Amino acid sequence: MHLEKVIFGFFILLAVTLNFGFVLGEFDNPAHHNVYELFAAIVVSLIATVLKFGERTQIGAVLLAASLVADLQLIAAAIVWAVAVHVVEVGLPPAVMAGIVSLAGGALLANMVSATLLVIETSSLQR
Repeated sequence: MHLEKVIFGFFILLAVTLNFGFVLGEFDNPAHHNVYELFAAIVVSLIATVLKFGERTQIGAVLLAASLVADLQLIAAAIVWAVAVHVVEVGLPPAVMAGIVSLAGGALLANMVSATLLVIETSSLQR
């Protein structure tokens, strides 16, 4: 077993599960979405992106692209949250929270693409 591949797979799957945990719940209810879980999803997604820079295959390029999309959407969700709470000071009305969760949902889809590609690549490897 290769430790690098275990770590690589671990961070891809952790990114998916953290992202799913944040999105799960009523879209417009701030009580169902924790800011620290969003922060953890961003950090783990960024780590997964850095790990994907070493791939030199076509599937590696798609993995990196999906990860960059997830990073962009998670960071956008965090910016919307920060602006709503700290700059505009409107708090988290249902419309703003729905926008934040929608952005995180897009990131979840990109992370699921990464996880699916990882499973396909792993299953196609020959011993």
